[in-house]
Amino acid sequence: MGNSDSVMVQKRMARFRPEERSVIDGVFKRLQAGGPGKTLQLEALQASLGALVPVTMVTRMFWGLCSIKPGLAEPGRAGAALGPDREQLMVFLADVLRGTAEERAPLVMAMSHNDAGRPQAVSCQQVAAFLEDLITAVVHILTRRGRLQGWRPQQMGDTAMGVKLLAEQMTSDLRPSDPMTCDLSCLEDWVFRVPQVAQYLEVLVAEGLDVSLSGWTAPALLPQCRDTDWTRLTVLLDVPTLMFLAPQLPDGCSAPWRLVFSTQLHGESFTRMAAALQHHGPTMLLLRDSRGHVFGGFASTAWEHKPQFQGDSRCFLFSVFPTLRVYTATGYNEHFMYLNQHQQTMPNGLGMGGQHDYFGLWLDSDFGRGHSRARPKCTTYGNPQLSADEDFVLDAVEVWAVGKPPAPAEVRSGTTGPRFLHQLELV
Repeated sequence: MGNSDSVMVQKRMARFRPEERSVIDGVFKRLQAGGPGKTLQLEALQASLGALVPVTMVTRMFWGLCSIKPGLAEPGRAGAALGPDREQLMVFLADVLRGTAEERAPLVMAMSHNDAGRPQAVSCQQVAAFLEDLITAVVHILTRRGRLQGWRPQQMGDTAMGVKLLAEQMTSDLRPSDPMTCDLSCLEDWVFRVPQVAQYLEVLVAEGLDVSLSGWTAPALLPQCRDTDWTRLTVLLDVPTLMFLAPQLPDGCSAPWRLVFSTQLHGESFTRMAAALQHHGPTMLLLRDSRGHVFGGFASTAWEHKPQFQGDSRCFLFSVFPTLRVYTATGYNEHFMYLNQHQQTMPNGLGMGGQHDYFGLWLDSDFGRGHSRARPKCTTYGNPQLSADEDFVLDAVEVWAVGKPPAPAEVRSGTTGPRFLHQLELV
């Protein structure tokens, strides 16, 4: 980098430390790999990224690069078919890795448009297609880089469906002035409010293009999976859904997830499930009904058997399929968690939100049935009906401990980990 660089490039490079600038400056030569001319060809980009990133996302990156016009900071460049030059690549890297929402939004528009030209707007469907390619690329990178944190996608839910659901969830936060069209101001607002967009782009560029900056640390997109025997297990979650749900927790991705109950492993027993819910701190409850809807709730504290409501406003309900959503506390009441058994005068079962006989999520103590009576919405969490039918038949249940690992004394007492899971099988 020298004084011959445009003012736009010099301003962008000022965001990096001196040792980082040499890294940014060297990316173009590495990608070009001695190719002809002063531009970067799509084939060269594909050759560099092909092992990590799907071809469709590489093409979108190419058009994002071509959209930059150094010196004017706006989309559009004559002769884009020739390929982006060194300055365009440097601006692209700076805007993705250290840019603002206003700088990233034009790139999102160009990559959503996925062609030459200067789009003034893109459709919500185009943004969703861009997100599907971006999320798929991130999952590929996590897999190829060995950063799945102990999770096994081949024994989890459908990744392709999870990608579509996460892309739909993220695009649901778009606020277009026209119901079907997103202009630049709409995308700027969206990129600012939905941090995953910038985060996923950073992972794509930093790890996909192998841009090793001293000031950048790869974000933890998945929590660690510990003390889980995958031998006979297929779990309800998929990787993209986990990427969405884990950051919603108070500890984010920092606390490990440990499977403490699964109907697949331990059978259909409310007593076993209730035993697993205690002594583990915060837990994530996942259910699938007989018609395929997947949903559940996060309990911020350890469950207790008692005839009163418990928990706090950190609890939430969520849906996974057919839509991916989280429903947080409304403040209307404090009916966050309820767990009771063997009582004659009070309901026996597990509930979250609403009120007795009208829970946002309810599991009967006989374990085979439950309800989600939330019409029009649950008073506690504001969620709609989560199950396919108001009164549902249960197909599968999982309980994951998602808080900090228990104290050593608790582990020695046999209340967690694989030994505890084995004890559950004997109940």
